[in-house]
Amino acid sequence: MNNPAKPIPWTLCRFWAAGMLLLAVGCATQPPGTNRALATPLDRYVAAPDTNYTWRVAAVSNVHGCTVTALDMVSQAWLTPNEVNRTLWRHWLLVVRPPEVAHTTGLLFISGGSNKDGKVPAPGGPLLEIARQTRSVVFELKQVPNQPLIFHGDGQERYEDDLIAYGWDKFLRSGDTRWLARLPMTKAAVRAMDTATTFCASPGGGGLTVDRFIVAGASKRGWTTWTTAAVDRRVVGLVPIVIDLLNVVPSFVHHYRAYGFYAPAVQDYVNHGIMDWMDTPEFKRLLKIVEPYEYRHRLTQPKLLLNACGDQFFLPDSSRFYFDDLKGVKYLRYVPNADHSLKDSDAWQTLLAWQDALLNRRPLPRFDWRFAADGSIRVTAQDAPREVRLWQATNPAARDFRLETLGAVWTSTVLRDEGGGRFTGRVPRPARGWTAYLMELTYDLGGPAALKLTTAVRVVPDTLPYPPPKPGRR
Repeated sequence: MNNPAKPIPWTLCRFWAAGMLLLAVGCATQPPGTNRALATPLDRYVAAPDTNYTWRVAAVSNVHGCTVTALDMVSQAWLTPNEVNRTLWRHWLLVVRPPEVAHTTGLLFISGGSNKDGKVPAPGGPLLEIARQTRSVVFELKQVPNQPLIFHGDGQERYEDDLIAYGWDKFLRSGDTRWLARLPMTKAAVRAMDTATTFCASPGGGGLTVDRFIVAGASKRGWTTWTTAAVDRRVVGLVPIVIDLLNVVPSFVHHYRAYGFYAPAVQDYVNHGIMDWMDTPEFKRLLKIVEPYEYRHRLTQPKLLLNACGDQFFLPDSSRFYFDDLKGVKYLRYVPNADHSLKDSDAWQTLLAWQDALLNRRPLPRFDWRFAADGSIRVTAQDAPREVRLWQATNPAARDFRLETLGAVWTSTVLRDEGGGRFTGRVPRPARGWTAYLMELTYDLGGPAALKLTTAVRVVPDTLPYPPPKPGRR
């Protein structure tokens, strides 16, 4: 059994939430728009004018008391007709306006979907509920990335990670930044904010001012949430969902050393040979452009990172590689017994509670937590939570906590206040295998839903059973 080459200790995480929240949401003085120094290819791509950008109203309906407007938006052109079968990126931008709007900040939820189906989609039920409960306009941007796409006439329709990894391979071999799909994905979100503000100000949009945004999205759209916040000052809060991968290289090395292989969920990157580039200057240049960790000095907005303990892409203790380095107000929530889809979980309630808290400038919970030398997790809560739970799961055979391999085995116990808002979570070292555990704090902030927050996940023993990956042939 090998120990990790460089175990990363957790330092004390402090949340000076209330003051920072007011600064970010209530006192923003910067003009809207990107307004960033054009320091990276991402900045320059997003800022470049594109005469293909346009939008129109396609449909209007009333759904559960909300006015839902479907906007047909073309965000840009990407690549050339010789390189891709369809250059124009077309999206549905769904605008959910509740009966009463009380805020000039909206929620932009970035989602996926295929461009094959031309039917007007319906917004997700949770987004309707968030709009009604928070009295704010909610926008759902679909088809990020546009897909499927066929490159160089090879006849292969590519979706999701296959599409992104194909472009990464092109960049790593040529240095041509145009192939990085993260760039048009980010630009699509920025254009969605442009469209949202313009439409809402029109009679059809209610004559409303909506010029600031809380941005959220899951998986690849979670990555896009980070990069959108990095390039556009209109983003005053963010919720990256199930994208527990900042600081990519050590995270993937950790992934391999835990499993002894790359999980099937990341097979597209393996198929394109991306993992074999991780120790190269070319890969470092790639990350400088698209990796959210490289933009962490910009990402000072209040942020809630919503992850799954049973994610099939990422290990539950991946936040050890980046969370301490993030700036500003920051929170984690790891959802037990959930995978990458967050299906059958209460994750939407967390997004609702966060949106409400930021919009209404509710003081966010203050608590500290650390991984103690005795193997425990210690929490000190300046603001008393309604409940604190210790969640844990044991795999006696492997350092693997994926829902698809282990099942819904996480269990919880309620912890008592030891005095002064101090709580301690301990688990016994397993006789065989590994145990993962975390502490979950539930707060009632006066909004429509309780806000659940967690510490990072700790694993005992903190050992990795396999050596680092060896690069293959590129």
